[in-house]
Amino acid sequence: MNSTLTTDLRTLASGIVARALQLGASDAEVTVREGDEFSTTVRMGEVETLKESGSRAVGLRVLIASGNGYRVASTSSSDFTPEGIEHLVRGAVALARVTSEDPFAGLADASEFGQLEGDLALYHEDVYSLPTEERIAWARRAEAAALAADTRLVNSDGGSFDAATGRKAFANSRGFSSEYRSSFCSVSTSPIAQSAGGEMQRDYWYSQARSLKNLASPESVGEEAARRTLRMLDARRVPTQQVPVVFAPEIARSLVGSVFDAASGDAIWRGASFFAGLLGEQVAAETVTIIDDGTIAGGFGTTPFDAEGLPSRRTVVVERGVLKNYILNTYTGRKLGMKSTGSAGRGLAGNPFVGSGNLWLEAGSQSPQEILRGIPSGLYVTRLMGQGVNLVTGDYSRGAAGLWIENGELTYPVHEITIAGNLKQMLRSITAIGSDLDFRSATSSPTLRVDGMTIAGA
Repeated sequence: MNSTLTTDLRTLASGIVARALQLGASDAEVTVREGDEFSTTVRMGEVETLKESGSRAVGLRVLIASGNGYRVASTSSSDFTPEGIEHLVRGAVALARVTSEDPFAGLADASEFGQLEGDLALYHEDVYSLPTEERIAWARRAEAAALAADTRLVNSDGGSFDAATGRKAFANSRGFSSEYRSSFCSVSTSPIAQSAGGEMQRDYWYSQARSLKNLASPESVGEEAARRTLRMLDARRVPTQQVPVVFAPEIARSLVGSVFDAASGDAIWRGASFFAGLLGEQVAAETVTIIDDGTIAGGFGTTPFDAEGLPSRRTVVVERGVLKNYILNTYTGRKLGMKSTGSAGRGLAGNPFVGSGNLWLEAGSQSPQEILRGIPSGLYVTRLMGQGVNLVTGDYSRGAAGLWIENGELTYPVHEITIAGNLKQMLRSITAIGSDLDFRSATSSPTLRVDGMTIAGA
């Protein structure tokens, strides 16, 4: 990585903003990113892929005042030469002059800008402390531990190790300029098991962290991946029926994500969400509280400021079943006559979108075992397939696999089924929430029990 560029990202961003104003932009904002990335996959003990790279890119968004709004355009580039930067800026300004006027476009007010202070524990140098051979060894150890767990584990989709560090700078024409660094590492493996009858099943497990010291051992990852794969052997179909469905934590988080999507200001102002017009109304069981928080030290969704330069914050989306807040960036806030919740995300090019920080459903008091014990017959979901969620109507239908619950115990594996319901009713029918909340990713949930869903099977 070029150390001069690393040191001067903010200076570069501010210079591009100034040049855009010189060429006729009324406002401008610039994102500059650079980073290093390492990735390796080992399959059956042999290195299958190995990638080590550095990257840098700049994105510019310009706004030209026109009538009662702004004309907006954006460009991006990986060319940091003076000629490349000039081409970037001129291109953006030229494009903005021919776009349509938008009365809701515009940067946030200068009084709204800011950032979280102090160390948020987002960057740790140790993610690159291992030499290349040891990184490959981590991937190999994870896969080997999985395959060694049982003779029925006969193949593998591989073991992997990834590490990345990055720096992001952001500046705009209304006085905001800042930057932060982040790091990430992960280890995972996905073994394949074969039953005596020839049936094949696969599953996976992983660990990810901001710091290498917080990463689970490759052996523990491999052993858990093996356990999850073996438990699905000799899976069968079950008859179509209506029973309680228990979502494992790594699956339940998709329901939390759907709640976020439904509460997103973009979906609300378009009328494309079943939450439209329901602020202050009961939308879920009273035990349900969902929070979006970009301020947690070390969180996978934590940043000191959002993609528009507003400080990250904690927003309660649903509190004791009541819809408390929509999730907004500046644009969607203006559309709805509300204020941003500091939830802007951004790619290098294009307008800011509504993004989440650390999103989770608060834990309950029951252990997963206690939840299962209360179910005479039902389904424990360990895998979902497809994208069958309609945010307008709430209709929910997805392919699934898991384990059948009989008399409060997990018994045999189940596959080739579909689970169906309606999110509006599913949220109200959450009858048990586990105590096993684990922040394994930016979106997290404990175990959830949902009553009244239909399983379409044999």
